[in-house]
Amino acid sequence: MDRPAAIISDQVNVNGTVTQLSLFADGRLWWPEGGQRNLTIEKEVIAFTTDGLNIRLKTVVEVGDGCCGCGNRGKVVRNDIVFRPSSEESHRLWCRKLKEFIDSLGRPKRLFVFVNPFGGRKFAANIFRDQVKPLLEDAQVHLTVQETKHQLHAKQVVQSLDFSRYDGIVCVSGDGILVEVVNGLLQREDWDTAIKIPLGVVPAGTGNGMAKSLLDSVGDPCTITNAVLAIIRGHKRSLDVATITQGETRFFIVLMLAWGLVADIDIESEKYRWMGSARIDCYALTRIFHLRHYEGCLYFVPAPGFEAYGETISYPGSFTSKPIISDLIDGEPVKLKRLGYQGPEIDLENLSWRVLNGPFISVWLHNVPWGAENTKAAPHAEFSDGCLDLIIMKNCHKLPLLSLMSDLNNGGHVKSPHVMYLKVKVLVLEPGPRLGDHEKEGIIDADGEVLARGKGSYQCEQKALMTYDKLQITVDQGLATIFAPM
Repeated sequence: MDRPAAIISDQVNVNGTVTQLSLFADGRLWWPEGGQRNLTIEKEVIAFTTDGLNIRLKTVVEVGDGCCGCGNRGKVVRNDIVFRPSSEESHRLWCRKLKEFIDSLGRPKRLFVFVNPFGGRKFAANIFRDQVKPLLEDAQVHLTVQETKHQLHAKQVVQSLDFSRYDGIVCVSGDGILVEVVNGLLQREDWDTAIKIPLGVVPAGTGNGMAKSLLDSVGDPCTITNAVLAIIRGHKRSLDVATITQGETRFFIVLMLAWGLVADIDIESEKYRWMGSARIDCYALTRIFHLRHYEGCLYFVPAPGFEAYGETISYPGSFTSKPIISDLIDGEPVKLKRLGYQGPEIDLENLSWRVLNGPFISVWLHNVPWGAENTKAAPHAEFSDGCLDLIIMKNCHKLPLLSLMSDLNNGGHVKSPHVMYLKVKVLVLEPGPRLGDHEKEGIIDADGEVLARGKGSYQCEQKALMTYDKLQITVDQGLATIFAPM
């Protein structure tokens, strides 16, 4: 195979040694050093600066090879390489060619950054100051930083943000701020333009499911540095967005929805936050040994290849509200224009519907593989396949359930005969009361936030966005854009 032609080649002084340095058309820098040395601009060079005739390449390189045989990559470290071209004319040519190639990569130059000082262990501000900001400044990215002051602050900010001033929005937090941003974007009048702005996530919260899903998809460890480098390099991918509808109310999710065991553990364990991350495992034991079953129904449209699940049913009826009528013009009703995204346009009546009846131990709906850094809930989920992965448990004894839950860290739970795993295009969740106690209902958890609280549930007196009733979930393939590792 022929090698790409060199764009520029020159005798330079690299870190004190005179050598031949070449820049090839594929963005590879090469010079002899212990045989040969290669750097790729796209992956390893994040920026360059000049000092007189010296050119300083700001690079990140991998050291070591990770765990033998496990496919993990090595640790990424920052390393500056300084070289001096042979003349002023050569210096100008090197600077121009380096700038042209870096500019051609479409990297972000102006970012709006949300920092959530309240999420997780409340370390996000320190993480941003000590790890995120230095890397972004090395990459010569101009930053506008906003610390969130309260819940839904990020959502409020993006609803009036001037996107012409930025190349992306970055969330230094857990998954909650990302969800707020998506909801804020989709509730704008110009939602169809706003949702195209690339979104970046830096894991600084409790769960970090989106960051883990993105980095694990290419075999990278879920670290602050790897997440920031994915943003700096500017590589993007599409991301499905699910719309949850109940009457006039809509909520948009990019991670997951849970009802039953998983939701109960996630939300009810908040009373034990003093235990740190151990609260989830400890409370899971409580819930397993005092297992609840919930009555209810799941109506769904299976993705191709999953038609064998459930029983065939005709269209179960609309679960959305009727169009709003504002006035009559020439005797004809006129629809009032709704602001924001209304969800994908789907002819629900002409789809092939199926139904699964309860009782259920757990219903879990996922858009990406990881729900948290240690929870691979949906190992076959993809970022932009137009489907949601549905994980269902109906019947399981306590001891097998303990074993099953321990397999969540590697996705092995989906192999259990007690688990149904399928992909759906549309889902209608009709939640019911606890089996044997109709005075107590459950919790519906969407991306870590309580979407609905049934009667007798934990903190049921608190107001929620939706009621504990039928919810319709549809998915819009590739609606959002997210910075992703290469």
